[in-house]
Amino acid sequence: MSDHRDDDFRIRPSAPKHRGQGFVSKVLKQTSKASSGKFSARRQASAGCTGQRPSSRLGRGHTAARFTGTSLTPFSRRVTIKTLLVNQRRASPQSLAKHLRYIERDGAGRDGESGRAYGPQIDEADMDAFKERCQDDRHHFRFILSPEDGAELDDLRTYTRHLMNRMEADLGTQLDWVAVDHWNTDNPHTHLVVRGRDDTGKDLIIAGDYIAHGVRHRAAELATEWLGRRTELEIQQTLQREVEQERWTSLDRTLQREADDDQRVQIARFNDPKLQRQRQLLIGRLQHLQCLGLANEVQPGIWDIHTDAEKTLRALGERGDIIRTLQRSMSGQSRELAVFEPGESRRPVVGRVAGKGLADELHDRGYLVIDGVDGKAHYVALTPRDELTNYPTGAVVEVRGSAEVRAADRNIIALASDGLYRTDHHLVIEQGRAKTRRDPQEVVAAHVRRLEALRRVGIVERVAEGLWKVSNDLPERGRQYDAQRLGGVTVELKSHLPIERQARVIGATWLDRQLIAGGKELGDQGFGREIKEALQRRADFLAEQGLAERRGRRMILARNLLSTLRGRELAQAAKNIAAETGLEHRPIADGQRMAGIYRRSLMLASGRYAMIDDGMGFSLVPWKPVIAQRLGQQLAATVRGGGVSWEIGRQRGLSM
Repeated sequence: MSDHRDDDFRIRPSAPKHRGQGFVSKVLKQTSKASSGKFSARRQASAGCTGQRPSSRLGRGHTAARFTGTSLTPFSRRVTIKTLLVNQRRASPQSLAKHLRYIERDGAGRDGESGRAYGPQIDEADMDAFKERCQDDRHHFRFILSPEDGAELDDLRTYTRHLMNRMEADLGTQLDWVAVDHWNTDNPHTHLVVRGRDDTGKDLIIAGDYIAHGVRHRAAELATEWLGRRTELEIQQTLQREVEQERWTSLDRTLQREADDDQRVQIARFNDPKLQRQRQLLIGRLQHLQCLGLANEVQPGIWDIHTDAEKTLRALGERGDIIRTLQRSMSGQSRELAVFEPGESRRPVVGRVAGKGLADELHDRGYLVIDGVDGKAHYVALTPRDELTNYPTGAVVEVRGSAEVRAADRNIIALASDGLYRTDHHLVIEQGRAKTRRDPQEVVAAHVRRLEALRRVGIVERVAEGLWKVSNDLPERGRQYDAQRLGGVTVELKSHLPIERQARVIGATWLDRQLIAGGKELGDQGFGREIKEALQRRADFLAEQGLAERRGRRMILARNLLSTLRGRELAQAAKNIAAETGLEHRPIADGQRMAGIYRRSLMLASGRYAMIDDGMGFSLVPWKPVIAQRLGQQLAATVRGGGVSWEIGRQRGLSM
C-alpha cells in the first residue's frame, strides 16, 4: 500500500544564486498583484468565512505564507520568532540608534566579546551607514530569531543569510538588513533589523500572516534541513522537562486546543493516535497544574482548567526569569530577593548597581539589579526611556515609585503664601533650622529644579526670578506628571563611582552626604555593612585632608564640607583643562551669567559638569540632561544657589 504523500508535489526552490530578482520571486510578485486586484472580492469573502483578519492578507508574502510550513511535522526542528514593527515617526528619534547599540553591546558575542554586526554579503556591517539609510523610512522591522537547537547550528551567520534569502524569494524583493548573533544566553539567538523599504524604494509592507507564521515556518524548515528531524527520544525528553515547569509550555497549548468551550479537558481524548504518545505527559501536566491551583479534576477523567491559567503561568515564567537574573547578578552572595513594585513600594531603594540588562529585547526595556543598603537584592524594571549606559555597574542609585507624591511638592505648597512660593523666604527658613544636615542653598536649589520641570509642562508659573505661582493641587498634578513621564519608576544616579573609589577621592561624594546625615538607615548586612566600612575609610581620609577631626568616638566634619570638596575638585579639573587647551579658567560667581560654546562634559566625583568656552576662556557649569544633545552649540547658563538655569536660543530656564 502506497503512502498518500507519494502523490504530493511541492516546489522547493533553493536559495537565490545572486542578489537579483529570480524566477520564483517574479512568480510570487505577480501572483500577489493578481490576488490583490482581480480576486480581492473573493478573498474578502473568504476572510469573512474563516475569521481571518483581512489585514493579514495585505502586503508582500501573503501568497507565500499559504505554502510555508507544509513540510513541517511534529518531528521538525522548532524555532521561535519575535517580531516588532517600529513606526519611526512615532518612536523616539534615538530609538533605532539605541537598539543598534544594544545588539552590538559588550559580552554578547560567542566568547564574551562585543556583538559583531553583519549583512547579506559582508561580515563587518557599517551600523552608522545602515542607520543613515533608515533615517527617512516610515518604519523598520525587528526580529529575534531563536532556534531551539541554536547551539547545534553553530554557524548562525550562514543560517541567517540562507533564511533571509528565502524571505526575499517569498516577498519578491531584496531586503536591506543587519544582524548580530548573541551567544550570552542558554539559547543562542540572532537579532535582525530590516529596513522598511523594498528594492524599489517604496514602503515595505509585509502581510500579517507571513509575519505571524511564514517567517517561523521558513526558519523551522531550514533548521530541519540542516540538523535533520528530531528523534522520538528528543521530543519525549523535551516534553518531559515541561511537565513540572512553572511557565506556559507546549503541553499547555495542547491542553488548550483539546479543551471544550467550558475549558474542560477529557482524558479520553488523549487516546487519539496523534496524542497517544503524549498521554501520560499531558496527564502529568494536569496533575502539576492542580498542585499550582490552576486545574481541578471535577469528575474522573474530566479536568477543569482555570480561565486565567495562561496568564498566571506566563507571569510565573517571568518571575522565574527574574529570580534567576537576581541570583546570577549577585554571584552567589546571600541576599533576600525582592522585586520593586512602583505601586506598592512606599520607600525608595538605595544601593549599588550589581547587574543590568534588557528584560524585553525588542522594545529595549531594561532592568537593574540593585544591591540595596537594606541587605536585599532588588529587581527594578526600567522604562524604555532609560538608557542602561546611564547606570554603570557599581554606581550608587536611588529608585522610587514616580506614582508617589514628591516631598518637594508638599514643601512648596506648605511654604507658599497666597499661591506664591518665594525662594528667599524658603532660604531664610532653611538657614534658621537648628540642626539642618543639608546645605540650605542646595535644598532651595533642588526645589527650584523641580519647579522648572513643572513649569515646562504648564503646572506652575514663574512670575519673576525667585517667585513662583503655584496652585493647591500641585502635589497631585506633580504625581500625575511623574507617572506619565517616567512610567512608574524613577532612577536617580547618586554617584557613578563605586564606594571603594569614593572613600579616597577629592570631591563631594555620596559617602560625604552619608557622613553628614549620620549614616542612618544602613543595614548591618550586605551592601549596608560595606557602606559603614567605607564611611570609616572616608572619615580617615577627610581627617588626613584637614577636613575632619576625631574627638573620641565622634567625627567632627568641617563647615561647608561639600562646597570645599567640590571647589578643590573643580580647581584641579580646571587646571588640567587649562594645561591641555591653553585657555584661561573663568570661575562663575553666584548669580553670574556665562555664555559660550558647549565643548565637552566631565564626569567628576562631585557630579557631571559642562565645559563652556566663551572665546576668552572657559567655565565649568553643572551639567543637566537638557543639554545632552547640544554639544558644539552656543548656550548660556546662570548659576544660582548651587543650581543652574540653561538658556538655548531665545528660551530661558530650560533646566535648573
